[in-house]
Amino acid sequence: MKLKKILIISGIIPAILFIAIAAFLTVKTIQVKKGKIASDREYQDAKYPKLSFNGSVERLSILPLIDYFSDSPQLKTEPGVSYLIKADDTVILLDVGYNMKNEHPSPLLQNMKTLGVRISDISILYFSHMHPDHVGGMKNQQAGTFSLSNGKSDLPAVKVYSPEKLLPSPWDTVSEINISKDPFIIKKGVASMGAIPRHLFLMGKIYEQSIAVNIKGKGIVLIIGCGHPSIERIAERAAMLFNEPIYAIIGGLHYPVHGGRGKIGPIDPQYIIAKDAPPWSGLNDGDLDAGLHAIKKINPAKIVLSPHDTSDAAIKKFKEAFPGKLSVVKVGKEIIL
Repeated sequence: MKLKKILIISGIIPAILFIAIAAFLTVKTIQVKKGKIASDREYQDAKYPKLSFNGSVERLSILPLIDYFSDSPQLKTEPGVSYLIKADDTVILLDVGYNMKNEHPSPLLQNMKTLGVRISDISILYFSHMHPDHVGGMKNQQAGTFSLSNGKSDLPAVKVYSPEKLLPSPWDTVSEINISKDPFIIKKGVASMGAIPRHLFLMGKIYEQSIAVNIKGKGIVLIIGCGHPSIERIAERAAMLFNEPIYAIIGGLHYPVHGGRGKIGPIDPQYIIAKDAPPWSGLNDGDLDAGLHAIKKINPAKIVLSPHDTSDAAIKKFKEAFPGKLSVVKVGKEIIL
């Protein structure tokens, strides 16, 4: 009798788990289909007039502080993003990395110290979107906050630009928080391209914005955090806003084709949230080929691709598609344009 009960229970538990998982996936699939329709409509309805840069910059450099590969074994890496952008005298910190282990000092602060970057030089914090690998960790993402470290960072009173509501952690200081989904000029020659919506499987709706810098005599450099909206739509937005040609594309384009970074056992989170469709009909080589085609139409002189959200297989295809033009973002390796 006891054995019979055990056998019954051992059969019921897997059945319950199967039903629960199936119900969860069904709900999420319905949500992502509805969300895609709404986000696509919002994107199509967003019409903006041409945006003047009010001039251009003479010098632009981008120093990766957090990404998946590094230029030195002394520098920390993780599947996240933080770039120090210097456009003439304007110093912008784009995103603040992941800090997966909730360290203090965080990998970001450790790398800044190793590279001799003074936190006091930063005048603007710009957030591409609200995912944990860009705002300083899962706790921050859930709380709607950001932090440079899991402790006091000595961040000066900076301006913050975000596409959605965002607050500093108790350890960070800001002077002003600007929330805007519309394009705007940050400084002369530097613009925010406005947020583009997308409804991702599991993560839900996000808004992601990118930076455009107009370099004198060259054209526009697009600096992208993750590329969730797709390079096709980012390029369309650039064409809507600017008359200048695109000179370079820097950052993440989110192509975890055939294996993303930061796997949790057999689970590949980047692939699951890579597209506005369920995983079984999600990101594939066709999507990658469409992105490569869109970039070929732009014909930039340089592409510096972030590996934090793009697989080695996808990077290989980029190298084949853009011989002599493509390089990979590495922490500590400054990009001078």
